Amino acid sequence: MALSGEALLDQLGVPPFRPRAPWWGADLQTLRDTLRPERLPAESAQAVPLALPGGEALLGCLDAPASGPDGAAAAAPPRALVVLLHGLGGSSRSIGLLRLAHGLRQAGFAVLRLNLRGAGAGRNLARGTYAAHCNRDLIPALLQARRLAAGRPLLGVGLSLGGTVLLNGLLDAASPGLLDGLVVVSSPIDLASSSAAIGQPRNRLYERWLLQRLRQQTLADPAGLQEGQRSQLQAVASIRAFDALITAPRWGFDSVEAYYAGASPLALLQGRLAEEQAARRLPPLLLVHALDDPWVPAAPAVALSGRLTPASPLQTVLSRTGGHNGFHGPGGSWSDLLVTRWLLDQVRGRR
Repeated sequence: MALSGEALLDQLGVPPFRPRAPWWGADLQTLRDTLRPERLPAESAQAVPLALPGGEALLGCLDAPASGPDGAAAAAPPRALVVLLHGLGGSSRSIGLLRLAHGLRQAGFAVLRLNLRGAGAGRNLARGTYAAHCNRDLIPALLQARRLAAGRPLLGVGLSLGGTVLLNGLLDAASPGLLDGLVVVSSPIDLASSSAAIGQPRNRLYERWLLQRLRQQTLADPAGLQEGQRSQLQAVASIRAFDALITAPRWGFDSVEAYYAGASPLALLQGRLAEEQAARRLPPLLLVHALDDPWVPAAPAVALSGRLTPASPLQTVLSRTGGHNGFHGPGGSWSDLLVTRWLLDQVRGRR
């Protein structure tokens, strides 16, 4: 049962979340895509390099709307272009991103799945790795995505850390009008609390799995490692230690504490929402989170939700259950349905 956003769910015709057997509890919800990935149509996206300053690029995977379940391109023009962004250790090939992209294409959207710096098939296009705050990469990429949208709305959806990245880009004072709407699902808006949560003993297997992926991404670009970092990287035993060794210094932060403070969008978002003129400059936003998320504590989202006014551009849907980027319900992915219906509502509202 949803604790927040009941009126929004009713408006969109989306029922409150109920888990699907046998995926009971936060951990099985979180692990379902890993344990039983869904069968989806074969990859059909066009590879689109998005240029960055200095001759590097991020790799986008662009798909037109689909006209049928086989994923064939539709003849009608897209309703909008939706940029999808993966989470920590992921890529444009992450199963949650592929499944959401498939559903959005069926609903008439064009989709651009973006690989952040060092992720997936874009590894060779840019040195180094990404961070929760990587606006010098993200903003040029979104400006090019705006051109790809060809006058249609440009919308964004970020899963887990991808939502944090998009929020930070959207809140950048130098980038008004970057997106026409944004959904963040299971996204850390306070990195320090999320780092502490993933480091708890109950999450040790999760943390090891994430660290393995982060090491692979980092070691795939050996020239980007400084003297001694290769051996240190093999020894790191926590996400916090990885961020202290790799992420914070690569992105200009003096310490991991400075990185977590500077790359957490919570305080800046609260400030913008509290200031009427600043809030008006934000596009419609939707935050979706489960109270039982084992990776990203829900407390910051709950606190933020409690401070919203009816005029706020931010809407929240907080569910009792769902795990981390899980939300596997009787009819499929509940969060995918919610995201699709909300984006359709934004596009219709712009007509």
